[in-house]
Amino acid sequence: MTRTRSQTDPDKVRVFAIEAARLVSDLKCDQVSLLDVRGRSQVCEYMVVANGTSDRQTRSVADSLKQLGAELGMDRWKRDRDSGGTWIVADFVDVVVHLFEPGQRAWYDLDGLWADAERVTWKRPAGEKARKSVRVAADDDA
Repeated sequence: MTRTRSQTDPDKVRVFAIEAARLVSDLKCDQVSLLDVRGRSQVCEYMVVANGTSDRQTRSVADSLKQLGAELGMDRWKRDRDSGGTWIVADFVDVVVHLFEPGQRAWYDLDGLWADAERVTWKRPAGEKARKSVRVAADDDA
């Protein structure tokens, strides 16, 4: 079974996915993967998976992603996290971002689960500057 076709412009979705991966990396998450799961997932078109260093950092990154989504017309639908603060998921419907503590990432192994998905190149070309940093507002929904 495949996902119902998104109503959002595919180019807009891809640009947001790439910018989300870049932002996550800019905010010091590591081992960032951007997976193209179109036609494979019933949930989304792209998936970003990254390691954070702490609960505080991943919450801050999730808040920054919300602002990026608002700026690019890809509003966040929902954010959730596990009770231990070792995994946060930010759901933008067409793009889902998973921010893990490294041990949790290894346990869930989303990279292995989606091993057949294309890995999208998201790193900036040499000399291209990072986006201006976004102001993070307090976010109490997760």
